[in-house]
Amino acid sequence: MKAIIPVAGAGTRLRPHTYTQPKPLIPVAGKTIISFIIDQLVNVGIKDYVFIIGYLGEKIQNYLETQYPELNKEFVQQSSREGIAHALWTAKDSFRDSDEVIIVFGDTIIDLDIQSVIDEPTSCFCVKRVKDPREFGVVEFDQNGIVKKVVEKPNIPKSNMAMVGFYKIKEVPTLIDVIEFNILNDIRTHGEFQFTDALMGMIERGVKFSTLTVDNWFDCGKKEILLETNAMLLDREGYASDDLDLPAFENTIIIHPVSIGKDCEIANSIIGPHVTIGNNVKIDYSIIKESIIGNYASIAEVVLQNSLVGSDAAIKGLSQSLNIGDNTEIDFS
Repeated sequence: MKAIIPVAGAGTRLRPHTYTQPKPLIPVAGKTIISFIIDQLVNVGIKDYVFIIGYLGEKIQNYLETQYPELNKEFVQQSSREGIAHALWTAKDSFRDSDEVIIVFGDTIIDLDIQSVIDEPTSCFCVKRVKDPREFGVVEFDQNGIVKKVVEKPNIPKSNMAMVGFYKIKEVPTLIDVIEFNILNDIRTHGEFQFTDALMGMIERGVKFSTLTVDNWFDCGKKEILLETNAMLLDREGYASDDLDLPAFENTIIIHPVSIGKDCEIANSIIGPHVTIGNNVKIDYSIIKESIIGNYASIAEVVLQNSLVGSDAAIKGLSQSLNIGDNTEIDFS
């Protein structure tokens, strides 16, 4: 089985961070988003991967080559971003001979028993009930609970079950044929070649899909959801730093749970709860809670909460909620 992970998006909802950092590499609870995805797949024995890259793709490729040298990886460049189905079409030669594939969107973290997906006898995708289905691909069922229709961001939803970006496809040739038909006939929804339309085409050709409901789904495309995800994961066992693993920071109080990276210099500060700090960060005379701080950031004389601070950013003298991108310097002193 081969895993296909599209990561070519520009992550516009997380700007300014995604001007310099691809969204899959943003840290949450001490790990990048894409590492959460890959580690789950590796744990069920998947070793073959196709990454569809585009915007800042070289950073993603370098990260994966360094962090996962043991995996069989192929990188396919999507030159123009025209939707997930177009991304898959770009990479079709990398998986057309596969018996079945797992397709995972590269910006979501899901609580999921992946082995149960693999064990499903039919093609399947994962779903979750949502409050506002107009923002997602929506699944409609018949009276017997069988998938009869999927619609991308409907104006008038007939279901509140949303697809969460995790799919198993057994009929790989049919998927490729449907995408080819849509592209050759310029069949778009909301201006793009949607994967939802490809799935609907497969259903119309007689492919049966089952669904699996996930407990938690974090679509990490917005600052608020990213911080919420960070807090929820830090509350779980295995994600936060342990007191025994942390150095004795000078005149500093740590309020757990937090995740603090390597080689950080922290003094005269209060850190936590629910704070993720990257590597080589310098913090002095500051209070930080419910926030994510990128690598090599420098923070002094500030009070931060509900903030997202990018790598190499510098902040001095502030009490505010911030959304600061990479390579930013702010001095309010």
